[in-house]
Amino acid sequence: MTTPCKILVVDDEPDLEPLLLQRMRREIRRKEYDFTFAHNGVEALQKLREDDTIQVVLSDINMPEMDGLTLLQEIPSVNPDIRSVIISAYGDMKNIRMAMNRGAFDFVTKPIDFDDLRVTIKRTVEQLQIWHDAMSARDELLSINNELSIASTMQQSILPKSFPNGDNFEISGTMRAARDVGGDFFDIYQLEGDKVGMCIADVSDKGVPAALFMMSSRSTMKGTAIGTLDPADVIRDVNEFLCEDNMANMFVTVLYAIVDTRSGMITYANGGHNPPLVVSASGETRFLPMPEGIALGMFNMSFDKMTHRLDAGDTLIMYTDGVTEAANQENDLYGEERLMDVVSQAVRDGKDDLIDSIMKSIDDFSQGLDQTDDITCISFRFDGYKS
Repeated sequence: MTTPCKILVVDDEPDLEPLLLQRMRREIRRKEYDFTFAHNGVEALQKLREDDTIQVVLSDINMPEMDGLTLLQEIPSVNPDIRSVIISAYGDMKNIRMAMNRGAFDFVTKPIDFDDLRVTIKRTVEQLQIWHDAMSARDELLSINNELSIASTMQQSILPKSFPNGDNFEISGTMRAARDVGGDFFDIYQLEGDKVGMCIADVSDKGVPAALFMMSSRSTMKGTAIGTLDPADVIRDVNEFLCEDNMANMFVTVLYAIVDTRSGMITYANGGHNPPLVVSASGETRFLPMPEGIALGMFNMSFDKMTHRLDAGDTLIMYTDGVTEAANQENDLYGEERLMDVVSQAVRDGKDDLIDSIMKSIDDFSQGLDQTDDITCISFRFDGYKS
């Protein structure tokens, strides 16, 4: 300890104080211990109330006014962190057991063997330091958890809560982080000419580092997408920015699609992401072919784009691999086929919210198992051409 451990000695024998100070003089000079004294339990409690720096109580059992066993019961109400050592007559196992049941950390017997007392005090102080370290670590963990909770709230707050839905289309999306903060994100951009940009991304790694990289990627993506109507150019420009300052060597997979909400035409570019899924009004499903492209943040390159026209009643589903790689108790993966079956059945059952159906299906499949990856989905339902 950086300061002497303060020990309150409680004993009605007047000879104990000078004897203890003389026998423990080396420890006192080395500033290991600082002793103070009381002659009964009542006086001891008063000293404990007046001095909150006392850490250890060394107390006799048999004393006038208030004995040591009663004192043991009262100490926690003054300071529950104090460690108590009882002094008892040799062979008085009944009182020793009672003292231990009332919270004594250890005991020594009379006549006092000062070598044994040194060992007992040292062990008590070491245990007390371990306790203090544990409480400090707990407080630090609580502080970290509080900060992570705030970070999680902030991260969720930047994700879209309302979507630019129209008379002939509807957009929905969600992100569920595997930890307090995640590396997935999605975003929706209202663009010029009845066009909507839809972005979904998955940062490598998880936790705080991924969340920081996610924030940078998301801000860059949004700033670039607002001014460019070519998704391949958007992906290229974001990639160049991320490659410039990526000391952590992280990367992010991105799928970015621009949808003409009047015609249902989708133009999309891929940065190493999962292919989007289209489910028709009749429940038929198919994955869209993917243009060339690797994850962003690795090295500069050009990206391709592709197009697809949605028919009336089609729903486009974009997702991260946290969906298809969700696991259950048997370590089976959710998989693409199950995803296709779930959305197909949901459409045939007349359910409008396919995202909700997917998330409920994942929860049922995982059987309560905590997932190791973030789970994110976006859906765009097209109800038909609008003149």
